[in-house]
Amino acid sequence: MTAIELRSVNHWIGGKHLPSKSTRTSIVWNPATGQPQANLDLADIDDVDHCVAVAKEAFHSWRATPLSRRAEVMFKMRELVDANRRRIAELLTMEHGKTVSDAMGEVARGLENIEFACGVPNLLKGGYSEQASRGVDVYQIRQPLGVVAGITPFNFPAMVPMWMFANAITCGNSFILKPSEKDPSVTLYLAELLQQAGLPDGVFNVLHGDKVAVDRLLEHPDVKAISFVGSTPVAKYIYETGTRHGKRVQALGGAKNHMLVLPDADIGMAADAAVSAAYGSAGERCMAIAIVVAVGNIADPLIDAITERMAKIKVGPGMEAGNEMGPLITREHRERVASYVDGAAKEGATVTVDGRSDASMNSDGFFLGTSLLDNVKPGMRCYDDEIFGPVLGIVRVKTYEEALRMINDHPYGNGAAIFTRDGGVARQFQFDAEAGMIGINVPIPVPVAYYSFGGWKGSLFGDLHMYGPEGVQFYTRSKVVTSRWPDPSSSKVDLGFPQVR
Repeated sequence: MTAIELRSVNHWIGGKHLPSKSTRTSIVWNPATGQPQANLDLADIDDVDHCVAVAKEAFHSWRATPLSRRAEVMFKMRELVDANRRRIAELLTMEHGKTVSDAMGEVARGLENIEFACGVPNLLKGGYSEQASRGVDVYQIRQPLGVVAGITPFNFPAMVPMWMFANAITCGNSFILKPSEKDPSVTLYLAELLQQAGLPDGVFNVLHGDKVAVDRLLEHPDVKAISFVGSTPVAKYIYETGTRHGKRVQALGGAKNHMLVLPDADIGMAADAAVSAAYGSAGERCMAIAIVVAVGNIADPLIDAITERMAKIKVGPGMEAGNEMGPLITREHRERVASYVDGAAKEGATVTVDGRSDASMNSDGFFLGTSLLDNVKPGMRCYDDEIFGPVLGIVRVKTYEEALRMINDHPYGNGAAIFTRDGGVARQFQFDAEAGMIGINVPIPVPVAYYSFGGWKGSLFGDLHMYGPEGVQFYTRSKVVTSRWPDPSSSKVDLGFPQVR
């Protein structure tokens, strides 16, 4: 296939597909075949400035739109996304590579956030205190920020944008989405659906780009807030750069999620959970289980159960029915993930199952089979780093206290899970574990949309978690009004500090 045969992926600005002013492009690959499938426009500074200007102009009328009308748009968007689940999932699979069934699950979880946004007007009610002082009333209102931007990762190209734009738009902001360059097309389809739902042009925009676009968004004086999901080094950069330019920033970074399995746990249930959470979406999830901490004598039977289940996983193109795990996103990422398996034995771990020998590796796509590493320890690269691929490590410990200390000492604190039949220990774990999201006999504790998503430690930069009530708080600012309508005859000059009388 030659470059001239590739489809073009443009920006979405002001309610239409808009080619870039820049001549820079990048390739969108098909990870299942290893072939290029599209040319993607990459924004330059002029593209960013134009997009921000369009969003700023749209904001003025959108913020004045009644709350009921904003919610109505989200209700219609909810119906459109629901009716087009399959189409969204297939677009997602075509560029990301995950199986269609997995993509359908992503769409469902994203849809929850649109449903939550339909009720955002209830969270914007503020408060009112009558007669706070004699003849004085005090009340608080929440108002939108203006132009806000979201920078989203390749692993959830539909769900994570919905985490952001649903609340942001319903709160009255205009939104600029900078999706991953690796799988951008699904965001353009969402833009078209928002237009069909009745969202005014310019309120939602999609700007494709790389570091040039990101840096300009971070510096632009008319962009008031940035939401980001990605790796920890980039999250730290986004947070520090954005806040230095006076922006409100929430930046979600990397993860190394632990699953603690106690001796009393149901081995079959724990093995099912570990395999599902480690290898779903080829491990390209920030909430994937990367480390199983096996306490005491449960390690050997648990590893046997995990290995038995791994052997049944069918790896292949995500569009083909029956496949359970698709390829990794790029050839470079596949090689990076494989390097951790390469180095595990040299560091003292045992490669129990080697995904590099999987038959799928012989295809032209970016496939890598599932790997299982035993006798993993802190200090090994395969333990310390976020691998972001189908590699599961087993750490053996003697006690619950040792396992807890290991979890709490890790620099990431996105999620942690415990599998046990003991309610007292489970409650103690939720009290002790230093992570933002805890699962009890649940391996991937991604909160439902009416709670908020976010980790601790190196997994989060900023004060507020994403979506849910904290998402509404992030995309609005409070204003307190003190009001008095006195009898003019009672007015007088008083240079003293105001007091409640």
